[in-house]
Amino acid sequence: MIAPTRMAQQANHPLPAGFRIDEYCIEHQLSMGGFSIVYVAADREQKRVAIKEYLPNTLALRSEGQTAPIISEEHLPAFRYGMKCFFEEGRALAGLSHPNVIRVLNFFRANDTVYMVMEYEHGRTLQDLIQKNRAVVTENFMRNVFTKMLNGLREVHAHRLLHLDLKPSNIYMRNSHTPVLIDFGAARQTLASDTPMLKPMYTPGFASPEHYNRRELLGPWSDIYSVGASMYACISGNTPQPADERMEKDRLVPAMVRWQGIFSDQLLETIDWCLSLNHGYRPQSVFALQKALTEPVVAPEPSSVQQKDSLLRQVVGKLRKTRDQ
Repeated sequence: MIAPTRMAQQANHPLPAGFRIDEYCIEHQLSMGGFSIVYVAADREQKRVAIKEYLPNTLALRSEGQTAPIISEEHLPAFRYGMKCFFEEGRALAGLSHPNVIRVLNFFRANDTVYMVMEYEHGRTLQDLIQKNRAVVTENFMRNVFTKMLNGLREVHAHRLLHLDLKPSNIYMRNSHTPVLIDFGAARQTLASDTPMLKPMYTPGFASPEHYNRRELLGPWSDIYSVGASMYACISGNTPQPADERMEKDRLVPAMVRWQGIFSDQLLETIDWCLSLNHGYRPQSVFALQKALTEPVVAPEPSSVQQKDSLLRQVVGKLRKTRDQ
């Protein structure tokens, strides 16, 4: 059997500013990925919203001036199946109402594709925040951000959903400093697993080992691996070694080795726990992970240099007291 040919990946043209779609008027493009385009738009009351348009660039092509994409007959079944998954994801997320999960307001079909309308949040991604201000990455910051984010993830899992693309760029930090989960990857994962024309659209470094070749093992623990990778990335400033490479030869320096004495042992041990390659060795639920993150903080052990300095000060202090007596 000959495998279906892939459409060469190309950038699709976004809908222009001022274009009206359903009850919304597009203001400008916010972002573009391999799976969708996100716009800022205004509703009838002139309230700003974010609209995500399903438009996988390996299956569909939209040229400048067009509104509907061109899909070859060969790619039409995969496109329609992905559209169905995208629509069902929107419907599932619309049933979620949690301060740490992006709120889906509406979803509809138009221009031979589907759209998901979400609340427009003011802020920036966690990735952007830590890249521009490394000084914010303290013990308290890490615990505060990830404990609150996990409240949202816990709600997602309670609805029998998975995020499947959790990373610092998909954690949005409101101006009020509260985190919001955005850009769920569940539909992409379903699409990728059932249609050979699409590569799985996970993010290397943040995707769990089972994302790669044991997809039947995907579960809450897969998102938890991504949480650990996100915490590791926040501290290091770099993406961790991808899980598939770790399975071949694990070069990832454990957090307990790399940052001992800088962050508490509890936090570092928790990160390493989440990053276990065997899914059965990770926290099996968000609740278990939250419990670990909210344990009382024990200050890091001082380094040997700090200990010697402290002892020296104590000796000097005693000598001064003896001299003054």
